[in-house]
Amino acid sequence: MPTIEATYIENRHRIQPNHTNNYETAHGGNVMKWMDQTGALSAMRFAGEPCVTASINRMNFERPIPQGDTAVIEAYVFEHGKTSVKVRLRAYREQPRTGERELTTESVFVFVAIDEDGKPAPVPELRIESDRDKELQAAAREWANNN
Repeated sequence: MPTIEATYIENRHRIQPNHTNNYETAHGGNVMKWMDQTGALSAMRFAGEPCVTASINRMNFERPIPQGDTAVIEAYVFEHGKTSVKVRLRAYREQPRTGERELTTESVFVFVAIDEDGKPAPVPELRIESDRDKELQAAAREWANNN
């Protein structure tokens, strides 16, 4: 039974010209793709099975990520059902030289674990052990309930 902390993943993507729109900022579709990929990795780490995207909660692009900056994608599992997991996802713009971060996008994705036949597979129980587990779960639930 994995903990929330065990599912925490943070990936980075440097925003190159081929990732941008006409305004030289990250194309929203790329940010969404990176969130989906990172979320699936977190879900798979939890489930121990391949996972597919079932739904995406509201997703607002609050700030752009300029070309040359880094998109930091943070993901962790905070709830589960019989075959599904909820993953909190946040994207930040990060200035590569200073590490200064600013939240740009936030959402909750639901993933379903699948077996070798492509059918829904059961997932384990989520353990809450540390103060960090409690903090992460509370923050995710609060955001999900308010959005």
